[in-house]
Amino acid sequence: MKRFFITLITVVTFITAASSSVLAQYGQYTPAPTQSILIDKQVSRPVGQTKGGVIQYEYVDNLTPSDTRFQPGNDIYFKIRVKNTSSITLNNVMIQDRVPQYLNPIEGPGNYDSTGRTVSFNAGNFNPDEEQTYTFKMQWAAQNQLPADRGLMCVSNYARAYTDTVSDDDTAQACVEKQVINVKAAPKAGPEMNILLIAGELGLLGTGIALNKKKSSNLSK
Repeated sequence: MKRFFITLITVVTFITAASSSVLAQYGQYTPAPTQSILIDKQVSRPVGQTKGGVIQYEYVDNLTPSDTRFQPGNDIYFKIRVKNTSSITLNNVMIQDRVPQYLNPIEGPGNYDSTGRTVSFNAGNFNPDEEQTYTFKMQWAAQNQLPADRGLMCVSNYARAYTDTVSDDDTAQACVEKQVINVKAAPKAGPEMNILLIAGELGLLGTGIALNKKKSSNLSK
């Protein structure tokens, strides 16, 4: 009887261990690691100047036509925030920024491909919850490089962060307004103009009186 119980316990132990091994293989006890990445694209908005004349900026998600409008030739900054939201390390995180029309890259990380109008670079490895921020300085095109038939242009700057297994993208919008040139101002009514207007009115009044007199003479005949 004792030998029977020993054999039974051995069999139950073996079955339990085998079941645990099978369940572990299917991820019941060891969840698969998650992989995800976040990118946040923002654009600079001028908010004032220091006493030394240095322009101060704040960063927002987008600028609409009712917000700040840049002028041709103005500098503009874009900021990219990249974060590894995975539970594991992400290797060889690539960053790609597509430079929109009417903007020219001036400073920032990566290499610029003028044909594809893209800035790209390898940001390296990101540990779980690691976050990095990158800033790009760009410049609006000159007045003569903007469309002649449009006064206001809004563009979106697209950015993407990716690896072999995960990716994320975001955009930031900004607007440029052409300067109005060669517009003739309406002539101002100076003293000379006022005198001419009064003289004209008196002349018309005299003509009206003469016509009335002539009409009265014709009626009296």
